Amino acid sequence: MSDEVLWYFARGSGVVSLVLLTVVVALGVGARSGRTAFGLPRFAVNLLHRNAALLSVLFLAGHVIALLFDSYADLDLIDLVVPFVGDYSPFWQGLGTVALDLLAAIVITSLLRHRIGVRAWRIVHWLAYLSWPIALMHGLGAGSDNGTWWLWAISIGCAAVVMAAVGWRTSASFGRFPARADRQVSPRLRPLSVSSKGN
Repeated sequence: MSDEVLWYFARGSGVVSLVLLTVVVALGVGARSGRTAFGLPRFAVNLLHRNAALLSVLFLAGHVIALLFDSYADLDLIDLVVPFVGDYSPFWQGLGTVALDLLAAIVITSLLRHRIGVRAWRIVHWLAYLSWPIALMHGLGAGSDNGTWWLWAISIGCAAVVMAAVGWRTSASFGRFPARADRQVSPRLRPLSVSSKGN
C-alpha cells in the first residue's frame, strides 16, 4: 500500500472516529435521562451509544495504524504512548496521543469492569468527555487538512452537537427520571378506601 493511500485512509478514519466519538459523548449525556431521546427507547439509545463507541475505537485503530506505516507521518511506537515527543508537529500530535491514551484507558477498564468494580469503571469512563475536546483540537491542528473548510465545518458541527447535548442536560427541563406525577395511578385504578365503623 502506497504512502498516499495510507495518508488518505489515515485522514478519513481520523475524521470518522471524531464524528463517532461525538455521537458517543452526546448519547452519553442524553442517556442519563429517564426519558427517551430522538424518539428511541432507552435500551436503543444505550445500544447505539455502545456500538458507536466500538466503531469509534475501530476507526481510531485504523487511523493510528495507517499513520504508523506512513513514512510521511514518521511516527514511532513511543509517539503513540508518550505525548509531545514526536518530530512532526509535536504539540498537535501530542494532543492526539493524549486522546488515544484516555480512550485506551476506557477500553481496558471496560474489559475489566467486572474485576475493578462499577465505581472505578465509571470514574475512568468519564475520561471520554475529556478525550473528545482533545481529539477535536488534534484534528484541527494536525495534518494537511487543518485549513480546509470541510474539516472546520465537520468540527463545528461536532461541537454544536455536544454543546446542544450539554445545554439540554443542564436545562431545567432535564430530569434523570420521569416526574413522579407521570407515574401516579389513575383514580379509577386506586383501591376503594375502607369506610370506618358507624357509617
